[in-house]
Amino acid sequence: MLRFMPVGDSMTIGSAGEHTWRYRLWRHLCATYGGPFTLVGPRETLYDKAAEAPTSYAYADPDFPRAHLAGWGEGWQHMVPLIGDAVRAHRADVLLVSLGLIDLGFYTNAEQTAANVESFVAAARAADPRIRMVILPVIRNIRAASDEAFAAQVDRFNVLLAKAVADLDQPRSPLLLASLPDSYDIDTDTYDGTHPNASGEHRIAEAFAEAMWQGWGVGQPYEAGTN
Repeated sequence: MLRFMPVGDSMTIGSAGEHTWRYRLWRHLCATYGGPFTLVGPRETLYDKAAEAPTSYAYADPDFPRAHLAGWGEGWQHMVPLIGDAVRAHRADVLLVSLGLIDLGFYTNAEQTAANVESFVAAARAADPRIRMVILPVIRNIRAASDEAFAAQVDRFNVLLAKAVADLDQPRSPLLLASLPDSYDIDTDTYDGTHPNASGEHRIAEAFAEAMWQGWGVGQPYEAGTN
């Protein structure tokens, strides 16, 4: 049984009424991965915007393994102290990580955020020395379109992230850097300039799927129409 743990911020947890990219990737792997697998993690809920809390189970399609480690407003620095226990408790084999936007927007600069990436990787490996990770660079959002300083921090972090993934990669605990979703457009792939709509969910799921297919031979090329 291959156990995937999605780790992320608001783009990963999703909000009430959404499918989430987690669901899209699960559907893809159901169609293309030849062995047993599941999604794992200590949380299952969506974010309820009315309650301003992660308390909703109102998935557009709830019939999938909804477990994850994602939180609205949470970033690398929030996940560092959580990831070790989560990996141990849920026996994750592969971490699918989409973090960084909230860090750069509110908590840490590019260099500090990159340092937290290293701490996260170390904590995950302390829990399981053979853990594998696929890490998605930060996708520019509506703030980056109008705030040049913030956009520069996003670009700087993505450079540092690529270096960290290359430096930290190990044969027994491989790291993959996913490619930014091709032609991701905040006007057509999000509902508010940041959070993915259905097409955005597919593009993020595709980024993880293609990285695993090309890097490890897991699954097959992504076809959005089947997910």
